[in-house]
Amino acid sequence: MYTIEFIRRNTMKFCWRLLYTLLFVLVLAACNQSNNEQISEPQNTQSETPSTNEEDEQEDDGEEDSEEKPEEKVNDELEADSPEPKYKVTEHWSIQPISEDVNEQVVLLTIDDAPERYAVDMAQTLKELDAPAIFFVNGHFLESKEDKQKLKDIYDMGFAIGNHTYSHANLREISEEEQREEIIRVNDMVEEIIGEQPLFFRSPYGANTDYAFDLVKELGMTIMNWTYGYDWEPEYQTKESITEIMIHAEEIGNGANLLMHDRKWTAEALKDIVIGLREQGYDLVDPHLIERPNN
Repeated sequence: MYTIEFIRRNTMKFCWRLLYTLLFVLVLAACNQSNNEQISEPQNTQSETPSTNEEDEQEDDGEEDSEEKPEEKVNDELEADSPEPKYKVTEHWSIQPISEDVNEQVVLLTIDDAPERYAVDMAQTLKELDAPAIFFVNGHFLESKEDKQKLKDIYDMGFAIGNHTYSHANLREISEEEQREEIIRVNDMVEEIIGEQPLFFRSPYGANTDYAFDLVKELGMTIMNWTYGYDWEPEYQTKESITEIMIHAEEIGNGANLLMHDRKWTAEALKDIVIGLREQGYDLVDPHLIERPNN
């Protein structure tokens, strides 16, 4: 009996332990399953994120493709800002209206041999008087940092820039290769300083050649000489004398192309010259309104 009772009790203990063990295993298994489900959800959420980013990136790419490039916008703005030509240079170098709706009683102011000594002062005088002009530059006056800044200052004040050759050479006395060097070299120097090439060309001494004509036209510049100028002559090298002749020269008339230089007496007389021309009824033509080969 004792043995049977002992066996029965042990068997009952074993069964209860087995049952507890099974219950423990089931509970543990259930917990593991729950943890696995919780862990798997963030993984699924993360796997969806890249596809959303890819769509955003595709949308961004589409927006970038649809936008104009900055340089294209700049070019469009420059073309839009370019004024319509109102005047042209005649075969006699005067300024003539292209249409009937613009003033024909105008003169053009031009300053040669810039920027030697007085060009910036002359530009400031003209700026104060709201008087437009062309500054024709020589390359040998653009070598130093200070001289380059002078040209930049003149350009920033709104004045048109012209090419007057590098060394002020007589083009009729040099070869075609040398003529090309005299002209191209200045264009490159000016562009490096102000960001654009000269709009006009004037040969020293008015000595043009067929080769220079063709080259200047190819480069998109308007070629011009002048109607009259006197400030290099000894008798007109004072403020009073140059003022008088520039206002009352017999050559003056509608469209006259006035030649002056970077000289002390001309700089001193410039304000009186502008005032005197206006008192005579002349407006000063804006060089940017003069027709060029490319417009």
